[in-house]
Amino acid sequence: MEHPQTLPQYFMRKVHEYGSDKVALRQKEFGIWREFSWQESYEQVQAFSLGLLALGLRRGDKVCSIGDNDREYLWAFYGLQAAGGVQVGLFTDSNPKEIEYIVNHSEAAFVLAQDQEQCDKLLEIKDDVPDVKRVIYWDDTGMWHYDDDWLISFQDVQKLGQELYSQEQNRFGDEVSAGSGEDLSIICYTSGTTGLPKGVMLSHANIIFESKLYQEADPRYDTDNHVSFLPLGWIGEVALGFAPHVFTGIILNFPEEPETVRQNIREIAPEGILYNSRLWDNLLASVQVRMNDATWINHKLYDLFLPLGYRVVDRRFAKKNLGLGLRIANSLGNLFVFSPLRDQLGMTNIRSAYTAGSALSPDAMRFFHALGINIKQIYGSTEVTGGATIHPEGDVKFASVGKPIPDVEIRTSDEGEILITGPTVFMGYYRDPDETEKAVLLDDDGKCWFRTGDAGYIDDDGHIIYLDRVKDMITLANDERFSPQFIEGRLKFSPYIRDVMAIGDPTRDFVTALIIIDFENVGHWAEKRGTGYTTFLDLSQKRDVYDLVSVAVAEVNESMPPAGRVRRYVLMHKEFDADEEEMTRTRKLRRTFLADRYGEIVEALYGGLDSINVRAPVRYRDGTEGVVETEIHVATME
Repeated sequence: MEHPQTLPQYFMRKVHEYGSDKVALRQKEFGIWREFSWQESYEQVQAFSLGLLALGLRRGDKVCSIGDNDREYLWAFYGLQAAGGVQVGLFTDSNPKEIEYIVNHSEAAFVLAQDQEQCDKLLEIKDDVPDVKRVIYWDDTGMWHYDDDWLISFQDVQKLGQELYSQEQNRFGDEVSAGSGEDLSIICYTSGTTGLPKGVMLSHANIIFESKLYQEADPRYDTDNHVSFLPLGWIGEVALGFAPHVFTGIILNFPEEPETVRQNIREIAPEGILYNSRLWDNLLASVQVRMNDATWINHKLYDLFLPLGYRVVDRRFAKKNLGLGLRIANSLGNLFVFSPLRDQLGMTNIRSAYTAGSALSPDAMRFFHALGINIKQIYGSTEVTGGATIHPEGDVKFASVGKPIPDVEIRTSDEGEILITGPTVFMGYYRDPDETEKAVLLDDDGKCWFRTGDAGYIDDDGHIIYLDRVKDMITLANDERFSPQFIEGRLKFSPYIRDVMAIGDPTRDFVTALIIIDFENVGHWAEKRGTGYTTFLDLSQKRDVYDLVSVAVAEVNESMPPAGRVRRYVLMHKEFDADEEEMTRTRKLRRTFLADRYGEIVEALYGGLDSINVRAPVRYRDGTEGVVETEIHVATME
């Protein structure tokens, strides 16, 4: 198409450009990477799209999808939109209650459910989602004995499409051509940290502009590989994976299983990678633990060259000359340490690596750059189609989230709230005009600014400095202010800390923290020392483990202003759990809920107690579960 406006129209343009001559996507199955050309993708998309029309899909109908990233998900994504449908992504670990809410709120006419597990969730709520006409599954493992006309396979939908094609050969092309850039493309539900999730409406124009502007800011090419594995209920994978696939022609690669993602990334060695901040934190921890367990010589080489890597990065971004000696030393470090590490991480070909979601700590940013990984922060939100900033090439400030991408403007309000405007600002919240009105600000020039709810400022070089959510910025009784997320990010630089919630309020004089140990890394550390343990709870309360974590807390405290120093903390008896509503599906803390749920522990932190008794659920190594009453220790920092 000469002037495409929608994702399916861009898809068709790539099909006409590449046909059978270029790989569009790969998926690993049974240990082998299967390749599919653009022509093969087109045939799959057309058959599914026409099949939906045969089932009664009407333009504007909503279709919910729940499943792992794979080729059927991709073909359905473009196929339903080609027929005028609207994509609504769900997280694969959503429980039936959460699915019911989004399916009903979005008024979905169809649901795509990957496999038996997801179909079982839908069948459990069948009577409570009366508007759903059919549930379409694409992995039939374990589904052979199901006898319910409500369920239909992906292949059977495509057969219906092929029958319709035999009668109306121009129907698919006509449906694609009927689309407009202003049409609703997807509804992406927010994480709902303070209440029920809201449905963010994004048009085809929003998503195309996002691809276009990021292409200008940080170009990608049709020879680039992208490994698609982040949840498609999150805007990040759509904005930086599925949309650039049709806009730029990048090759999508789908892992064999969620458990093989790390290995599959190493096999593909993509030119670009998108991780959320939690995955980067996990990666950092795994590198640190791996090097602690390395041979004597490799451990010494790491200790020698990592500080040199830091010096190189600091001088490079300060626009200072490296000097001959430092360049030679860095080349040796790359040969003996950094290049082998990048190979293990699947980043031998990385040109740009991206972090999105929560801001990655400056320590982690600096660490990955020292390894030679060109990591760039992206900041934004679902309401601005994912990202609004990026670190320009060669202009990285570790404490910033980058500069605005082209055609996007960012400013701060008098209260210090970050405001964003541009062609990527959303259409509004689905069926929620009141919340839409609260979220946008119209200025005197008629520009629509999105109120991010984030506190921050713009420095003298135009970099955006993100502090925290406005509502989460905490003022202590002594009028000192601090950012919980900043403290939490610094603490999570330790490989032994998985999660943290920093605590304080106007009635408190100092900062405390609920800390979750990294069970795998701390367990490995304990086993090497000969420290026995039975459960997460047992390990977390070992005195040696408290001493281990106290070292990390002390190191962070040294670099923090007095108001941000953690005075007391506990090692929690369990991990924060999204299924218990302690976190969102995107792993953001529900702070108010956590503060209420663990109120007794918080009071112990501020009440001077050395320990507190709690009732705790426990899962043993053999899989059995129980409830124990246990004593949680409280640590005090000097």
